[in-house]
Amino acid sequence: MPIVDPRTGEPLTPSGDAEQNTAPSQGQPSDADIIIDVDRSNIQQLLEASMQVPVLLCCWAPSSEPSRHQVPVLEKLTREHGGAFILGKLNIDDNPDIAGQLGVQSVPDVKLVSQGGLVDQLQGAQPEQQVREWLGKYFQAPEGAQQSPEEQAAAALEAGDSATARRIYEELVQQWPDHTAYQVELARVLVADGEPQQARQLLEALPPEERDAPSARGVRASIEFGEEALSAEEIAALGDRDDSETRYQRALRQVADGQYETGLESLLALMRSDRTYGDDAARKTLLRVFDALGADHPLTVAYRRKLFALLY
Repeated sequence: MPIVDPRTGEPLTPSGDAEQNTAPSQGQPSDADIIIDVDRSNIQQLLEASMQVPVLLCCWAPSSEPSRHQVPVLEKLTREHGGAFILGKLNIDDNPDIAGQLGVQSVPDVKLVSQGGLVDQLQGAQPEQQVREWLGKYFQAPEGAQQSPEEQAAAALEAGDSATARRIYEELVQQWPDHTAYQVELARVLVADGEPQQARQLLEALPPEERDAPSARGVRASIEFGEEALSAEEIAALGDRDDSETRYQRALRQVADGQYETGLESLLALMRSDRTYGDDAARKTLLRVFDALGADHPLTVAYRRKLFALLY
């Protein structure tokens, strides 16, 4: 598979016969063919091989915990891509001279090499999803690729299995403690799992700039919806009442229960019938739900349009 320069869309590696000669003859290549420990005895050979097939050169150190987490991710993705590139692993503790020549200042440091030259690099420990996205700039996603942990957690939540999603994010937080997005997502799962106070504590422990970011604000909004809404029993006790207060409380309960589309539709209907209720409470709550879902969520996009059409 030719590697593509994302700036121009042009291939950076040879195609045709050269590519065919490097492809495995049948089935998946063995680990020995695509995952190589690099030292001074074979570094030149590996750089020469990059004339035919791209090379990911992972500079790492056993003494670096982030490195130890990064290497298995790269090995997994190398196997998934089935020979589209070679992974070379350089232990800088054992090869400081090579690391110096390569300009490695901290690890992990992943360099994408093609035709003997540096194409791009990925510095610092990056979770699987981010590495996939980076590789996706240059390589077509392999067919039948495994779901990333984030995708597995999302699928579990959609299926109502918050316990599995919680376990996945707890593992991700432990592996990638500096990746605060995982802590925010764990807080989101804790809310779904009926642990709002634990979620709040997790959010409050974030650095200030992350604590006030849209994703964290959204989770806090979800917690607040649960605290503000009447209980399911209290909603049931309202019976057939259909006044604005009852309609608002039902919408709030729907949002707190994660029935976002139903809740958004209920709030929009209340705006149409009684815009003045609660000092424009329906519109203000719609905006809070958008904040909870995130600006790019399909429901946010769709209902922002509906809100705009209603207002103007």
